[in-house]
Amino acid sequence: MEALAKEIGDLLRKNKLTLGAVESATGGLISHLITNVSGSSDYYLGSITSYSNEIKMRLVGVKRETLEKYGAVSAKVAEEMAEGGRNALGVDVCIADTGIAGPTGATRNKPIGLFYLGLSHKKGTYNRRYAFHGSREHNKEQAASAALSWLKEYLGSLSQEEDKPTGFKSKRGWPV
Repeated sequence: MEALAKEIGDLLRKNKLTLGAVESATGGLISHLITNVSGSSDYYLGSITSYSNEIKMRLVGVKRETLEKYGAVSAKVAEEMAEGGRNALGVDVCIADTGIAGPTGATRNKPIGLFYLGLSHKKGTYNRRYAFHGSREHNKEQAASAALSWLKEYLGSLSQEEDKPTGFKSKRGWPV
């Protein structure tokens, strides 16, 4: 994942963007991977580890109504974490995660290994759902890897935007 984190740094520099993270179930692993790259202070401003719902609401700006309606592990909460983190940290792009790493915490509708990622940028706020099947550590690593992969994909689409005429969209609906 070191090479992936370096590529993300190169894309952030190329696009002159800053990055932040709001982490829940990964507990800071995404931030750890990003800051393992020498020079990451050029683009990485910081993170919030919002493990509890109280911190999600108080520091990140997740709405109590959203938590009550959808639960902490949901697409909507992941989006609110990413958007709230972008505002709280004052960054251009924010990646967020919420999930059930295991081995406890599952419900009938939300199994161990269920994660939602959120990504927010001035062009929009998005989410992705993942289901991992491993130990707690493995699930956290897979979620962090998925977050970095998605971040690279998104930043790459922004880089391509400079090289193409306006009005075209990728398969995911992002401008390219």
